[in-house]
Amino acid sequence: MKRIALVVVGVVLGFGAAITLLPALGAADMGAYRQLDLFSDAFERVRANYVRPVQDGELIDNAIQGMVSALDPHSSYMDAKSFADMQIQTKGEFGGLGIEVTMEDGLIKVVSPIDDTPAAKAGIKPGDFIAAIDNVPVQGMALNDAITKMRGPAGSKITLTILRNGAKKPFDLTLTRAIVQVDSVKWRREGDVAYIRLTGFNEQTDPGLQKAVRDLKKEIGPALKGYVLDLRNNPGGLLDQAISVSDDLLNSGEIVSTRGRHAEDTQRYDAKPGDITGGKPIVVLINGGTASASEIVAGALQDHRRATVLGMTSFGKGSVQTVIPLGDGGGALRLTTARYYTPSGHSIQARGIIPDIAVAQGEEDDQLPKVIRPSEADLPGHLVGEKGLKSDKVPPIRPAPGKKYDDFQLSYALDLLRGKVTVSAVAQNTKTQNAKAPDKAKGEKAQ
Repeated sequence: MKRIALVVVGVVLGFGAAITLLPALGAADMGAYRQLDLFSDAFERVRANYVRPVQDGELIDNAIQGMVSALDPHSSYMDAKSFADMQIQTKGEFGGLGIEVTMEDGLIKVVSPIDDTPAAKAGIKPGDFIAAIDNVPVQGMALNDAITKMRGPAGSKITLTILRNGAKKPFDLTLTRAIVQVDSVKWRREGDVAYIRLTGFNEQTDPGLQKAVRDLKKEIGPALKGYVLDLRNNPGGLLDQAISVSDDLLNSGEIVSTRGRHAEDTQRYDAKPGDITGGKPIVVLINGGTASASEIVAGALQDHRRATVLGMTSFGKGSVQTVIPLGDGGGALRLTTARYYTPSGHSIQARGIIPDIAVAQGEEDDQLPKVIRPSEADLPGHLVGEKGLKSDKVPPIRPAPGKKYDDFQLSYALDLLRGKVTVSAVAQNTKTQNAKAPDKAKGEKAQ
């Protein structure tokens, strides 16, 4: 790593003494150095000839951003300010809108708004595209630059231009930034069932889950039938928190493993004895907005048959990003370094967690176009998923025509825990539906 860093500095300064290393290098290294020489030439031409003077730091930042963002949708470069903002965000408090985004076709695409934040209250939806920020088009803007523009002091206003499937034309939403305190754990009593929602995975998630379980046990008492763990529209977060949450609900066995290019990127994480629920039944709710760390939890509980997973297929982000600081007080790389695997040994990359019981929130839930219900497989440049895995083709259970529910998926989960519907009955129905559905061609890639 030191050699690489020194070479880059040499390139920036005009290559210089770095050229003396070339005779001792192999053919592959020599090819890399020729490309770096090309970069050095381009850098100097831009410095000397661009229509306006540009700062060296600006050019280097943009070059690094372009290099990293072209790898996959989740790798990016953070300058010093963005890096500092990211560190604040993981602690569960930051100034901004409360929105998880990605880049697609030069536009900012909403993965999920965070509950009870300015974005959620303004009606921003998963699948929305942000075309402009304060009337400045985002086309050509780096993702981290767009995120930085959306953050700012609490009380300040920002206007987002939204493109939404079904809307005849773009429309503006003016939001007031707030201190986004991500209370990542919310809970309430649903009669004799404990309902716990995780909105993300920050440093407060595992302690929050433990408090929720303690409080609900005390409130409901011996009548407690089980738990609903709601991971819908949870965009993920810290890996260690996902592991801790899973560990809270398992007594033993593998939680997740990560496999990367290097030996240090290959890790296995196992549960320790002690299930904080005392073995009570659990139903996990997922949907297309359930991503990353939340998929680790759902996958671990599903593979160990510790919980019934209910809802719609999850987002399918099966990669791990490592934050690598650069230089002294500089920025950092957010770099994809590994894939994660569920206890069964499968990657859910570009596939997602397939629910044990497919339940749509509404009649149209499984018929939404990809622009509204995006998945990892829809993102340009995504890592290819595991070969040979079949996707779920079972039609989901839907609300009865004309019957209104505030939350049909939650209602179904409550009925399941109360024995009003049984897993065996659902499985029999699923088996019948599977018999009617043709299999994919043998050897088809999971995308």
